[in-house]
Amino acid sequence: MAGSTTKKAVIRRYEKEALTGYVNPGSYLQPAGVELLSIDGAILNVPYVDIRSIAFVRDFEHTDEDQRQVFHTRPKMEGLWVRFQFRDGEVMEGVMPNNLLQLDPYGFTAIPPDPYSPSQRVFIPRVALRAVEVLGVIGSPLKRKPKAAPDQIGLFDET
Repeated sequence: MAGSTTKKAVIRRYEKEALTGYVNPGSYLQPAGVELLSIDGAILNVPYVDIRSIAFVRDFEHTDEDQRQVFHTRPKMEGLWVRFQFRDGEVMEGVMPNNLLQLDPYGFTAIPPDPYSPSQRVFIPRVALRAVEVLGVIGSPLKRKPKAAPDQIGLFDET
């Protein structure tokens, strides 16, 4: 694991217990799986097939099992509002950047719907999903130009 910049992460796996540790945001996604430095100091390579999601968290002490999985109203932040359907049928929504250059070949990174949850961002491997659906584009750069204000009549024109 090269570099000193690491992020706290919780890897949720299918049919196994979650793993907590640190990942390097620039190099944690490897062709064979995710590289995680565990709290014990061991480097683990977790295959994508085993991973349900990777939550980038503020701290390890709070669990976010009870966090909201869908938006109650239209999100306010800019980006693509997407719905992820997992292999086990569970559904989660999030907001992704509206930039095709930021798409990763191994999966999708999104901001979860609950702003007060411990998870700041979530990475979901492609193999963990059954479907991804775009629900809306928020803050599109193709916004309509504001209409010009109508000419105001002059009450005290000098003529």
